[in-house]
Amino acid sequence: MGFKCGIVGLPNVGKSTLFNALTATKNAEAANFPFCTIDPNIGVVEVIDSRLDKLAKLSSSKKKIYTTITFVDIAGLVKGASKGEGLGNKFLSHIREVDAIIHLVRCFKTENIQHVNNKVDPVEDFETIKTEISLSDIETIQKKLDKSKKKILSEKEIDVLEKSLETLDKGIDLNTLEKSSLPFLNQIGLLSLKPKIIVCNVDEAALKNGNEHTINISNTYPNEKVITICADIEDQLSDLEIDEKANFMKEIGLEKMGISKLIKEGYDLLGLETFFTSGKEESRAWTVKKNTLAPKAAGVIHTDFEKNFIRAEAVDANDFLKFGSAEKCKENGKLRIEGKDYVVKDGDVLFFRVNPWPYFFHT
Repeated sequence: MGFKCGIVGLPNVGKSTLFNALTATKNAEAANFPFCTIDPNIGVVEVIDSRLDKLAKLSSSKKKIYTTITFVDIAGLVKGASKGEGLGNKFLSHIREVDAIIHLVRCFKTENIQHVNNKVDPVEDFETIKTEISLSDIETIQKKLDKSKKKILSEKEIDVLEKSLETLDKGIDLNTLEKSSLPFLNQIGLLSLKPKIIVCNVDEAALKNGNEHTINISNTYPNEKVITICADIEDQLSDLEIDEKANFMKEIGLEKMGISKLIKEGYDLLGLETFFTSGKEESRAWTVKKNTLAPKAAGVIHTDFEKNFIRAEAVDANDFLKFGSAEKCKENGKLRIEGKDYVVKDGDVLFFRVNPWPYFFHT
């Protein structure tokens, strides 16, 4: 099951540098001129999970497979993109293909890298992106409300679209609308509704405590998820061996790599959870949306398991690690028998019973 986070921002804010750090590659070209990235770079990143590490060790698994998340480095946006400026509609179509948006804003000054607006103002940069996305959504809604298409819409749908148009015209977030209207709006592909996170790209000096720009972002958008990262430092760290990396991080006072936090935030942003299967052949992490029922989770492993689902044996990963096996968990009352209505929880170790197989242990 693939989930994508798109990295967006104005030209020269560090998107390609951050992408290279996230994917531990140099696939994305980073240079001091606008539109260095034209076609999106795509990288699949493992979501490292210590619970899986311990399960694989306990089960003496031959293989260990982490769940993954996909990051997309999207070309820089400029004012007027909704009208075709810069890479315009191509940029917006790339955003349409991702599940969540990472808004990267520049929060550092340097003469070595030009800013497209000749000044560092992350709030203005973020507003530029928001405006272009909103204008694109306004155009999408207006097309839906075209007289020729109105005939295929219900009165309720027309009302939702008109209210959405009014909301966007006032510069108000669409998420403030009634929740009952959001599923329909998501169906028509409005970009404003995609979950998002603001990432402040700072220099090394501001890495620990931030600076005036990061403070301004946090104060201006108190309801948005905001994290701080130094893309240049992260890119350097991605080139180092484990020991070298640890020494460098200690030297600069960095307790945890920013990209680890960003990967975790991206996972949370998409509303994802992890369940595990573990055996001698392999221990594996699987990704599902929150509130996924057990048959649907079984279907992530194999489509036949969903339609042939009988029941699941579930145990929390921490209990599995504590007692050492499914049998011991059962003896201690920690292994549960769950049916088709069971909602999978993050950290579940699951054993599925399906037809025609008597039991399925993912080994």
